[in-house]
Amino acid sequence: MTIHLHWPDAIGLLGVVVILLAYFLLQAGRLRGNALPYQLLNAIGAILVMVSLLYAFNLPAFLMELAWLLVSIYGIARGRRRSV
Repeated sequence: MTIHLHWPDAIGLLGVVVILLAYFLLQAGRLRGNALPYQLLNAIGAILVMVSLLYAFNLPAFLMELAWLLVSIYGIARGRRRSV
């Protein structure tokens, strides 16, 4: 059995790994939920999954990732306002 992984699928899988890594690091106490690295990992992961969805579109998954990205951007903006 051979699995053929096309580049959009590889990008999407990388995005899932990045999001899960962020969540794992949060649960392990290695990142804070309001810290910039956590927010960036979530945003990057969401973008990568959204790129893959452009090639095999799925509206519910796309909307979920868009919401994930927007919440991450909100967290980044909120963190920057507090540090200024």
